[in-house]
Amino acid sequence: MGVEPTTTDSKLAPLPRGEAMLRRARFAPLLAAFALSGCMVGPDYVAPPVVTPEKFKELKVNLVKGWKLAAPGDSVDAGPWWRVYNDPTLDALEAQVEISNQTVAAAAEAYEQARTLVREAEAALFPTITSGYNTTRQHTGRALVGGFPISPNSSPAVASPATAMLHGQTATINTPRGDLVWEIDIWGKIRRQIESEVAGAQVSAADLENAKLTAQATLAAAFFNRRAAVSLRELLNRTAQEYRKTLEITRRQYEIGLASAADLNAAETQVVSTEAQAINTGVQIAQLEHAIAKLIGKPPSELSLPPAGLVGSIPALPVAVPTTLLERRPDIAAAERMMQQENALIGVALAAYYPDITLTASFGYTGFVPLPINPAHEFWSLAATAKQTIFEGGQRSAAVDSATAIYRQSVANYRETVLTAFQQVEDQLAATRLLRQQLVAQEKAVEDARRTVAYYLNQYRVGWVAFTAVVVAEATLFANEQTALTTRQNLFVASVALIEALGGGWDKSKLPTPAQAAGSISIFPQDPAQPPLVVQ
Repeated sequence: MGVEPTTTDSKLAPLPRGEAMLRRARFAPLLAAFALSGCMVGPDYVAPPVVTPEKFKELKVNLVKGWKLAAPGDSVDAGPWWRVYNDPTLDALEAQVEISNQTVAAAAEAYEQARTLVREAEAALFPTITSGYNTTRQHTGRALVGGFPISPNSSPAVASPATAMLHGQTATINTPRGDLVWEIDIWGKIRRQIESEVAGAQVSAADLENAKLTAQATLAAAFFNRRAAVSLRELLNRTAQEYRKTLEITRRQYEIGLASAADLNAAETQVVSTEAQAINTGVQIAQLEHAIAKLIGKPPSELSLPPAGLVGSIPALPVAVPTTLLERRPDIAAAERMMQQENALIGVALAAYYPDITLTASFGYTGFVPLPINPAHEFWSLAATAKQTIFEGGQRSAAVDSATAIYRQSVANYRETVLTAFQQVEDQLAATRLLRQQLVAQEKAVEDARRTVAYYLNQYRVGWVAFTAVVVAEATLFANEQTALTTRQNLFVASVALIEALGGGWDKSKLPTPAQAAGSISIFPQDPAQPPLVVQ
């Protein structure tokens, strides 16, 4: 085994004043780089304008009775919006969507992934430091000095093991070292990337809220549709019972010769066909219940809802002015954040026109024994590298043009999302207004048809009218009752769609701040006025 070479004490003496100043001057470019690190290339984000009407058309034309025009500070319900229906069963089901719905769970994980991308981008602002330990077993054959072989017991004449000539000896050289690489973000390329990723995380947060709202609205619509199906089954069973009474009257009329066999067969057909329709409603009831189970993240076998029908009317809801809609819909917020995400990437593309400045440093020791390390055998280096692309055939300009086009596309998508939101609100305002009017007229038609049936039944009992008149009157009554039920069902579903179109009580202030989107190591300051976004 080789022995460590002897060295003379080589402690560093103080540098002369002139040489010290010269070494400081070498770091002047580095200090200048840090001084310039505050600039960022690329356009700063400014939200583009969108055309918004002063009022919704439906509210200007004919304000729906029972609805009010809200002040800009009002919204549907800052809490769970479905509580406006005052239905404990619906409340219990909706509360499970945020916890167990798998679409919402996937959106939540997408948001968490977006937050990790922010942290990854932020990490590029800091230097990368690595450490290593190298062990080399080395053998050197005998060397001749002046024509005579060197004695095996003689020590090398050099102090550093890295340059030692081990004549005829075998030795192990150990080298622990550390390296640093730091890309200085002078032109703001990394910070623009961070800006883009933060906006992307906010897009994911808005998508998560939109997924919740969509699932909750879908559940509410399925809930009311199921109740309407239960009401339809009750209506069919009640109608079948009425038809049985008519069948008994017809049977007695047939026995005394006032009715024909065809009338009796027609009365029996009414009863049987109506009972068959009542049985068939069970398919829709079951399927809607299964859909609700899926929305709350449960298998259908674990959910059983009470057979309650659809009664009452929709609640009164505030409808805000159109401009506030931009702050209350998560899909609009996502589209707006997407614009900033793409805008920041223009700066990333523009930064390619400027040189990349990289600092590197190394420090370590080398010796024949692992420990202790001999400070006399240290080595270190510092380097600054600037790399500038001179010619690339238009690749950079193409990248800038592509990023700009993608940003403009996001602007068009944002404006389209806003227009779609206005359309959806107007559609549901019109639907609720007209369905209310239709329901009032339809319920009156039901009452008139019921009186007509009673009149013709009394006439039929004494033989003054034919059975056909009774059949037509009863069919008209059933059709009107069914239409009234369908109108009420559509009114409830339209009210849910209107709440969804208004954002369900959500507002843009619930988006995570840059610090919340990035996590614990964010370079952005925490906003104490805004609580952190909790994702369940």
